[in-house]
Amino acid sequence: MKDILKKLRKYEIRIRKAINSQMQGDFHSIFKGSGLEFDDVRSYQYGDDIRTIDWNVSAKGHGTFVKTYIEEKEQTVLFVLDVSASQEIGEEGNQKIDLGKELAALLSMSAIKESSQVGLLCFSDQKEKFIKPAKGSKHMYQILSGIFNLKPKSRKTNLDLAIRTTLSLLRKRAVIFLISDFIDEGFEHSMKGLARKHDLVVIQLKDKRESAMPGLGIIPLFEKESGKTVWINSSSGDFRNTFNNTNKKNSDQLESFCSRNDVNYVSIETGEDYVPKLIRMFRHRNKSSIQRAK
Repeated sequence: MKDILKKLRKYEIRIRKAINSQMQGDFHSIFKGSGLEFDDVRSYQYGDDIRTIDWNVSAKGHGTFVKTYIEEKEQTVLFVLDVSASQEIGEEGNQKIDLGKELAALLSMSAIKESSQVGLLCFSDQKEKFIKPAKGSKHMYQILSGIFNLKPKSRKTNLDLAIRTTLSLLRKRAVIFLISDFIDEGFEHSMKGLARKHDLVVIQLKDKRESAMPGLGIIPLFEKESGKTVWINSSSGDFRNTFNNTNKKNSDQLESFCSRNDVNYVSIETGEDYVPKLIRMFRHRNKSSIQRAK
């Protein structure tokens, strides 16, 4: 645990220094979501975002009105981490599951230092572990212990169930980091609902083996979630094209979904330096937060 904490603190310091210098003093909080709560309505003014129009009030015929909001004093951040067996791809100690845990731990440490209430939900095809959002250094170690000491009971994945569970756990608007490889189906409708109710950040985990199948001839392929082994011809051009194109299509569709639904999206591959990507995402979030406040 000491080695893990040392590594995480190194990354955290690097991220904070980089953002502070690049934002030139305008850096507020990397976890600052919309964090807004309904206050009142006022008359529409030129330049107002049409998405803030209160159509129920405006329909009464006394003019066009927009909703006004006040900033919530306390931000809740929930990390929803996929711990299913499909994450166990990559080199030993550098698998997608290791990357996901490291990102969840790093970001939760930073969120707690920003005085946010931080929670954790680990999932497979069931709720593996839930730590209720809270504050403080003692809670931080509880989060880290929950991440690194967890031994999942199931090896399967059910993203839809995980998202619906998340919706049932949180009443007030929160910043939610959903960390997964998103190798599943049928979760888009629930994720759209999650994005409407909360400030959603999607982090997709990848491994180069998923986008570039090597030609090794006829080989056994072990499917970790089902525990079954199938034989495939990895040298077949049709198989390799289908395999590679399917993974790219899934990633493109996820990124497009996030763009359409105002969700922050970032993809991170095992073995890469992910700090620059996180910095770009944080800068984008802060810029969007400032624009919403105007």
